[in-house]
Amino acid sequence: MKLDLSFSGYLQRWFGKSIILLMISIATLSIVLTANIQSPVAAQSQSTTIIKATPNPAPIVISGKTFKVATKVLSPFVTEENGELSGFSIELWKNIAQELDIKTEFKKTDNIADLLNAVQSKQTDVSIAAISVTAQREQDFDFSQPIFDSGLQILVRSQGSQSSIGRLLGSIFTPTLFQLLGIMLMIILIPAHIIWLVERKHKGNFLENSAYFPGIFKACWWAAGTLATQAEEMPKSAWGRIMAVIWMFISVVFIAYFTATVTTSLTVEQLQSNIKSPQDLVGKRVATIAGTTSAKYLQQQKIEATEVKHIDQAYTALNNSDVDAVVFDAPILLYYAAHDGKGKVQVVGSVFRKESYAIAMPNGSPYRKPINNALLSLQEKGTYQEIYDKWFSNK
Repeated sequence: MKLDLSFSGYLQRWFGKSIILLMISIATLSIVLTANIQSPVAAQSQSTTIIKATPNPAPIVISGKTFKVATKVLSPFVTEENGELSGFSIELWKNIAQELDIKTEFKKTDNIADLLNAVQSKQTDVSIAAISVTAQREQDFDFSQPIFDSGLQILVRSQGSQSSIGRLLGSIFTPTLFQLLGIMLMIILIPAHIIWLVERKHKGNFLENSAYFPGIFKACWWAAGTLATQAEEMPKSAWGRIMAVIWMFISVVFIAYFTATVTTSLTVEQLQSNIKSPQDLVGKRVATIAGTTSAKYLQQQKIEATEVKHIDQAYTALNNSDVDAVVFDAPILLYYAAHDGKGKVQVVGSVFRKESYAIAMPNGSPYRKPINNALLSLQEKGTYQEIYDKWFSNK
């Protein structure tokens, strides 16, 4: 009887423990399942909250707005005739304005620095002409997509189709030479008249005839011969001989100056004819435009250059032989060589330091995307190519 009770008690205890373990397992499983079901819901709720916190910005409405546009006359990108602006950049912008349904108010500037300052100070909404995109400018401005591929090139005086003898004669008979010859004729008259005055009454003078005509001709011949160190006769009077000595010294100085001028002219011609690449610019007289990428390039290459404000000043300096070459943007130099400078200048060498032109805007400008969209639209329609061909095609 005791054995049965002991066995029965054991069964009761074992059954009780099993029930407790089963309840604990069920409770644990319920907690795990509840956590797995709620986690995706919570994550989805959190994700939804984040999306709602950053809504898409509303599109900018610019239709009907009047844009202030800074520009600078620089053929063929910007030209002016009778107060009317035209050119590649102007026509391109007018088509962009038509795409965006906006109006335009142009503001002309004198140089590149003023052009960039106008948009940086937000006096204008955009600037367009022939503005190169550089790393430094990219920090200070927003730029549109490129509107033109460019680079630097070299402009020199045209050698034409002349022979070597023709170029030599052209180098010698320059305006400077003719000026010197004119001065020489004038100064010959001074000692000639002095010699005629002091010699005409001297006994045994070399004039042969004391009258003004032909006596003055004999005196002029003597002055010219002395200048060329080929005088055959000398004055007989004391004052005449003093004048002869003075004139001899003057002649030596004048001939030395005359020789140096001709030599320099020939040397410059020879140097200029050897300019074919940027490496040939070292030691040459070069002109460029202040504040431009070409000026910066020459400074980086340690090439001394005369910096002027306007490209027309550089053209004038080249045509007057004041400089040997002009370094500036290739399309602008090519346009001048094919139009106003045709036959007088020529572009040499290949394009170097390639760069792109773009429309400049203030940093963070809201108009960058609409302008880029308009540019892409013009390219897809073929309008951009039509404008390009009008101003740069050789046909």
